[in-house]
Amino acid sequence: SRPGIAGPYKDGLKVKLSSPPVEGRANKELIAILAKEFRIPKKNVEIIRGKRSKNKVVRLTGVTGNR
Repeated sequence: SRPGIAGPYKDGLKVKLSSPPVEGRANKELIAILAKEFRIPKKNVEIIRGKRSKNKVVRLTGVTGNR
């Protein structure tokens, strides 16, 4: 399956990644996907909890519109 937002999951979003969880590659891919989807710079996407976990809490700043 293709990387990207798969849809709602529990009280958040499920995001499919293609990068392995090695040397932060999956986290970088997650940040890139969320930045593109919400049309914000990558610097506005911050993983605040779960950097080494499958489940993460992410802060997005500067999101406007109905996204």
